[in-house]
Amino acid sequence: MTSLLLLAASSTACAVWLWTGPTVAATRLHRLTSTSRVFDWRSPRRLLTRSTPARRADAWRHASIELCHALSAELSAGRTPGEALTKALAAVELPDPEAAKPILAAARDGGDVAAALLSAAPQQGGEGLRRLAACWQVGVTAGAGLSALVERVAMTSRAAQAHRQDVAAQLAGPRATASMLAALPVLGLLMAGALNMRPLGFLFGSLPGAACLLSGVALDACGLWWTNRMAARAQPPG
Repeated sequence: MTSLLLLAASSTACAVWLWTGPTVAATRLHRLTSTSRVFDWRSPRRLLTRSTPARRADAWRHASIELCHALSAELSAGRTPGEALTKALAAVELPDPEAAKPILAAARDGGDVAAALLSAAPQQGGEGLRRLAACWQVGVTAGAGLSALVERVAMTSRAAQAHRQDVAAQLAGPRATASMLAALPVLGLLMAGALNMRPLGFLFGSLPGAACLLSGVALDACGLWWTNRMAARAQPPG
């Protein structure tokens, strides 16, 4: 009886916390407007659920935006394209410092900067560098204003990144709900065990129980897979 009361109290506390806790929009707004680094209650979950390639892709996108802004500022100051790119690369920290060496060499020696940018751009998160390479090629061959083109690339990349973050914030709620619903069968087993119903003996000790266990696990896995698939399709490409 005591274990049942403790389980009910903990379930009630979790429900109250989920109901009264901060929303996704409020948490994201506080993170954007706060000047101090505070602990984010979603950080452990984000570190567990978000893959390393996704974090590297975001880092490359942010670095590309900063590189475009720095390059545009150097070009507006009257520097040549090679000098401007050299100083912009020195001011921006790329996720892979080794990738900047061929670009620096091409900018200093008058080489093919567009090809160096394309080779340095990763498959995921390198959209900004590929756009910058296209702008560089147009500016060199057609003589167009490179500063205006680079600034336009920076604005487009920043808008795309903001849209991607908004979509991810909107999908955080459904993903959390799906994960919580997937964990409810475990809570049901704990409650049944607290009532001395011996659910594990039924599930693992009889043929109908094994069938119920396999069906439940399969349906639970299919639900998680379908939720993640819908969330992935809702996110913008790239």
